[in-house]
Amino acid sequence: MKTVLTIAGSDPSGGAGIQADLKTFIANGVYGMSAITSLTSQNTTAVLDVFNIPAAVVSSQLDAVFTDIFPDAVKIGMVSSEEIITVIAEKLKKYKPRNIVLDTVMISTSGYSLLNEKAKASLINELFPLADIITPNIPEAESLSGMAIGTESDMKSVAKELAEKYNVRVLIKGGHLDCSAADILYDNGSYFTYSQSHIDNPNTHGTGCTLSSAIAANLALGLSYNEAVKKAKDYITGAILDGMDLGKGRGPLNHGYNINQTK
Repeated sequence: MKTVLTIAGSDPSGGAGIQADLKTFIANGVYGMSAITSLTSQNTTAVLDVFNIPAAVVSSQLDAVFTDIFPDAVKIGMVSSEEIITVIAEKLKKYKPRNIVLDTVMISTSGYSLLNEKAKASLINELFPLADIITPNIPEAESLSGMAIGTESDMKSVAKELAEKYNVRVLIKGGHLDCSAADILYDNGSYFTYSQSHIDNPNTHGTGCTLSSAIAANLALGLSYNEAVKKAKDYITGAILDGMDLGKGRGPLNHGYNINQTK
C-alpha cells in the first residue's frame, strides 16, 4: 500500500484542508496520514478564525509519521506561520522524502488572507527549494511573479519564470481565467497543457487542496509528473461534475464520486 502524508490545516466543514486530502487519498488508492498545522473555523461561506498549532507539536507529529510509516509522497498545504514553516523544512531535510507537492495556499476562496508577508517569504525561501512541484492558482502565481496573467500564454511565461527562479516544477491552475480553465505544467523545459472548459458548478470549495493531494497520490503510485497531473485533473473534474450541493456558500466537491460508481 502506497502512503501519502498531508501537512496542512483542518477544515471542520470537510471540504478543504486535511479532511479533503484524506478523502482524496482514499479515492485515489493510497493510505493517507496527516500532520495538522492549523485549526480553522470555516464553512462554505467564510473563514471565521484560524489557530496555528504550536510548532513543537507540528514537529512531533512529523517525527511520529516519518519514524513509523514513511510516506511515498508528501503534500504541503496551509502553513501560516514562520515557525511552522521552519519546522517543516527541518524535518524534510532530516528525513528526505520524495515527491513533495507544495500547494501555495495564500488566500481562501472567500478572500481570507491565510499567509502574512513574513510567512510568505519563509515559504519561498525555506520550502520552495525542497519541493518537487508547486501548484499556485493565478492570483498566487501573480503574487509570486509580480506579473499579470490574463491568457494561457501569460501562464506559460510565468510558469517558466517561477520554475527557473526557484528550480522547481510549476503547475499553474487556470480556473480564474475567463477564456478557459486550462492548467499548465512547466517541467524541465517542457510545457504540458491540460485543457478544460469551465464547469457550470459554483461548488468548488477545496479544489486546490484536492488537486494537489491527487497529484501526490499519483506520484506515490509511481506515475510521472505529467501523468500524475493528468489523472488528478480527471479525478477533480469528475468530483465537480458530480454536482453535489451542500452548504449555503461555495459547497464542497464529492471526493468519493468514483468510489460510489464502483458499487
